[in-house]
Amino acid sequence: MGKVVKIEKHKASSPTIVTIGTFDGVHVGHQKIINRLITIGKHDKLQSVILTFFPHPRMVLQKDADIKLINTIEERHKILDKLGLDYLLIQEFTKAFSRVSAEAFVQEVLVDKLNVKKVIIGYDHRFGRNRNADITDLIKFGKAFDFEVEEISKQDIDDVAVSSTKIRKALSNGDIQKANRYLGYPFMLTGTVVKGRGIGKQLAYPTANIKIAENYKLIPKQGAYVVKSTISNTVVFGMMNIGMNPTVNGNCESIEVHFFDFDTSIYGKHIQIDVLERIRDEQKFESVAALKAQLEKDKIFSLNFINTHNAK
Repeated sequence: MGKVVKIEKHKASSPTIVTIGTFDGVHVGHQKIINRLITIGKHDKLQSVILTFFPHPRMVLQKDADIKLINTIEERHKILDKLGLDYLLIQEFTKAFSRVSAEAFVQEVLVDKLNVKKVIIGYDHRFGRNRNADITDLIKFGKAFDFEVEEISKQDIDDVAVSSTKIRKALSNGDIQKANRYLGYPFMLTGTVVKGRGIGKQLAYPTANIKIAENYKLIPKQGAYVVKSTISNTVVFGMMNIGMNPTVNGNCESIEVHFFDFDTSIYGKHIQIDVLERIRDEQKFESVAALKAQLEKDKIFSLNFINTHNAK
């Protein structure tokens, strides 16, 4: 299994092939680059490494606390591991790190820490203090420190940027089908099951309330969705509501999942929810009875979707 480690705790045991970037979403555009990284790594007997920065540089340098990411670090690692990546290395991004010169970064991180033999990088990649070095500088460093540099084409880089933008927009609009198409897998929410107000149980639709620890995680548009999860090695389907629960006087946004044919207590469990389809917008009903009637319709919609799409 691939490892995720902080770079200060890592020292490459064998030569590596490295690419650098956020890879937020690990969508189909990213996967093309990562598959090339892994394929070359296997052919040349190099460990495949993605070096990423966290927190996101904009969070540190621009105090952009509102930036939202498609994946948490944990989710990103899960996806990359399935692709066959050897290491996801995290360089903590601080103001001090942003002042490290390009040459010091190459020597201390890429060469000394990672024992790099090949770097795959975007044509427009900039790095070092004030982002003043580019791929031409990296090629010069490669000659000095004995590693190759392969350029990712403008077309592939543009595809990556366009896809990331479209995914974020689709999620914000509740267009889960479009987001999942660009991702190449179902968008996921990962969190811990906590106790709620128990209203779902009173409606005969008990829910698992999901608390997401990472405040930078992008949450889709409020509304009802068809979802699935794997709990204790068993795939379970359900329907999820993201919103304020206006019919029962909710006062803050919650993420609640009702699982079908499932009655095991999962309080305290850390689970992943895969979002498959949007059902409807959240709305305020005239009564609790009207809400319950709508939940019946939502369940029928969800079961039809699961059966029609052979969701597994």
